[in-house]
Order: sequence, then C-alpha cells, then structure tokens
Amino acid sequence: MKRQNQSSVVEFILLGFSNFPELQEQLFGVFLIIYLVTLMGNAIIIFIIYLEKSLHVPMYLFLQNLSVVDVSFSAVIMPEMLVVLSTEKTLISFVSCFAQMYFILFFGGTECFLLGAMAYDRFAAICHPLSYSVIMNKSVFTKLVMYSWALGFMLGTVQTPWVFSFPFCGSNEINHISCETPAVLELVCADTFLFEIYAFTGTILIIVVPFLLILLSYIRILFAILKMPSTTGRQKAFSTCASHLTSVTLFYGTASMTYLQPKSGYSPETKKLMSLSYSLLTPLLNPLIYSLRNSEMKRALMKLWRRKVDLHTI
Repeated sequence: MKRQNQSSVVEFILLGFSNFPELQEQLFGVFLIIYLVTLMGNAIIIFIIYLEKSLHVPMYLFLQNLSVVDVSFSAVIMPEMLVVLSTEKTLISFVSCFAQMYFILFFGGTECFLLGAMAYDRFAAICHPLSYSVIMNKSVFTKLVMYSWALGFMLGTVQTPWVFSFPFCGSNEINHISCETPAVLELVCADTFLFEIYAFTGTILIIVVPFLLILLSYIRILFAILKMPSTTGRQKAFSTCASHLTSVTLFYGTASMTYLQPKSGYSPETKKLMSLSYSLLTPLLNPLIYSLRNSEMKRALMKLWRRKVDLHTI
C-alpha cells in the first residue's frame, strides 16, 4: 500500500468483478445500457415535470426530486464501476474514494427519507382526499423535501470523515464495486465497535423506521382501496401499490442488509449484488414504476411531443 504512515493512504484499488474476468465485457455492456436507460428515463421525468405546469403538484414534484436523486446516485457509482469493468483493476485516490462515499451516503440517505415522504403524500391523497390540500399544502411539501435533502447531507457529513479517520493497514484492495462504507471498513486496522454501534442505530433510524412507516401507510391505503366500488379501480390501485412496494422493499431491504452490520459475514460477491440492487436496479425501476406508467405523465409527454412536432412543421 502506498502510504506515508499507518493512516495516510494515498490510493486504493477497486476490484469490482475482477474474480470473473470472462464476464467483464458482457457485464460492461449490460451495465452501460442500464446506466444510459436510467439517465434517459429520469431525465425525461425531470424535464416533463419542469415544463408541464399542470404537474406542479406535490405528487409529481416529489417524483421530480426522486429522479434528481436517482440520476445523482447512479452518476456517483456507475461511471467508476464501468471503468473498473473495462480495466479489471483501477486505482482510486484517497480523496476520490472519500468523495464517492460521501455522495453515496448523501444521495442514499436523501432517497430513504424522500420515499417515506412520498408514501405519506399518497396516504394523505387516498385516505383523506377531502382534506388533502390542507394536509399536503405548499409549506408541508417544501419542508418534507428540504428535510429529506438536509438529513442526507448530514448523514454524509457525519459518517464519511469518521470512516476515513481510522488508520488503514495491510492490503489497499477494496473488494467491491465502489467506496461504500462496509467495503472500506474491511481495510481498517483499529477497533470500530463504536462506529458499528452508530451504524446499526443510524440504519434503524434512516432505513428501517421509514420503511416501516411506508408499510403502515400502504396498509392504510390498501384498506381504502378495498372500499372502492369499482373492481377495475381496485385492480389498478392494487397493481400500482404492489409495484411501489416492490421497488421500496428492494431498496430498503438490500440497503439495510448492507448497513445494519457493516462488517457482516456476507461474501464479497453477495455484498456486490446487494449494492447493485439499490444503486443500479432501483434508479432504473423508479421511473418505470412511479411515473412512466402514470396516465397523467403519459399525457404530458404526448402533449410536449405534439408541441415539438408542431414547431417543426411551422
């Protein structure tokens, strides 16, 4: 390891999927396509909601924020991972590793709180439609969004310097796809018990509690759906709720398994797959689940497309 002393690391090596050299090219192609589709899908949502004034309501503005988070989350992890796949081993400086961990925590934490706020918004809209405009007024919406971003910022600001304050010794190879906290902690040669207590408590508060609140919100929503007189309406609502819960469970479930016990006994390959679930699949699925299946979003997209066509024909 290149170092000036026990705790002054100059660089790390990200191993990625170097244990499977025969799959590097195929994985590179698959992940590149997924990354481009993720960027395009989320970018479409951001611009449709920005341009279409009729969508400037809490539900869609929450979705717009979620898309910004997903694009940012993917951009922090995917380009570096694609470099790792194309070169098999790649050096990442101490500062770059620090920055990557910070933004993973920042955007990941923000998404945790934002998904909780979105579930509360849907609960208010479906279970209390008559008082929805009072419950989710502009002030409440603004505070929920600001708190989500602020708490994500606090998570990255507190946890990242703490991890990198530990001394590193031995190998400088990070057997992971990115500089996530659990993978970097494997290289620490100091007692991390206090940090692990913090990580466990923080994960309960940041991941498990919002997830349970989301489940409770959807249970209430499902009871409201069962009271609907229309069978078609019930089926559509059930389908929407099921897809939402699938995405939420995938994100919170794999994230909690990763962060509840930073030095858990999972194999490196298992940890990589869990990381891919919330860093690769969730940003890809969210546009499809939350927005592109939505009839109002489709109408807004067609409206903007026709407007563009009309401008070209003039």
